Amino acid sequence: MAAALLTLISLLIVIGPATWLVLNLIDGIRTLSDRLDLSLLELPRPRLAVKNWALIGDPIYEFWDLASTNLRAAFAKIAPQLKPLGGVLLKIAADAGTGTIKFLIAIVVAGFLFSPAPLLVDDLRRFSHRLASGRGEEFVRLAGNTIQAVSRGVIGISVLQAFFAGLGLWAIGISGASLITSAVLILGIIQIGPAIVLIPVIIWSWVARDTTTALLFTAYMIPVGLLDNVLRPLVLGRGLDTPMLIILVGVIGGTISHGITGLFLGPIILAVIWELLVAWVREPLSIGQSARYHASEQPEA
Repeated sequence: MAAALLTLISLLIVIGPATWLVLNLIDGIRTLSDRLDLSLLELPRPRLAVKNWALIGDPIYEFWDLASTNLRAAFAKIAPQLKPLGGVLLKIAADAGTGTIKFLIAIVVAGFLFSPAPLLVDDLRRFSHRLASGRGEEFVRLAGNTIQAVSRGVIGISVLQAFFAGLGLWAIGISGASLITSAVLILGIIQIGPAIVLIPVIIWSWVARDTTTALLFTAYMIPVGLLDNVLRPLVLGRGLDTPMLIILVGVIGGTISHGITGLFLGPIILAVIWELLVAWVREPLSIGQSARYHASEQPEA
């Protein structure tokens, strides 16, 4: 019963925010498309000096001149060049959807492992002890601590940061607050950071809002934007002897290579490799190896 309840709660935690994120993205894109009317956009005509630019002057002038008179025709002209970009975006969206489905399947599989988990952990420790009697159990503990640290330090901090950012955006009445909050969450998880989203919003607040509101919003959003830089190192380093830089490199590289699965696999693999390297370097030398080592340090006659 406990395993079934924990699996159900885990699914709700994943499906709920994921559904909210998708719906907000669709709503934000729809709002953007409704407001972006090409017929209402006007571009100034290019100056003749643009033609004098080396190599690219003439094509830029011709395209700019066409866009200033007929923007739809200009977009139609560059549409063939944008098709590869559209294919890349579709591939990214498909990979994201596949990764989400895999993650949901992983939660269901984990649900069946909750009940026999203590026995499985004991068997894993015995197996690791057989493989490496001196360090095997330590590596099992290291893998578990790394998973917990990544869950708290990456996903947990990103959710907390997105929550506070959403409160600030909602407080000053930004219409696309849900879309910006979703971007903050995604950028936090993939280790890029929300600054590239929040800084333009702060600049916009000084243009569109009064000085007092913009000042309060800026004073609130700057600490929110720096929240991950302060809390993430503290949370990632808690309970781990592995250097934080190794964990961060594993998180970033794993996410880039294998998506949300690599978010956990990357730091685990790098942490275990690091501990193996440290154990190998610090392993005491045998009598023969020690003699050869000290002999090599003796100056030649």
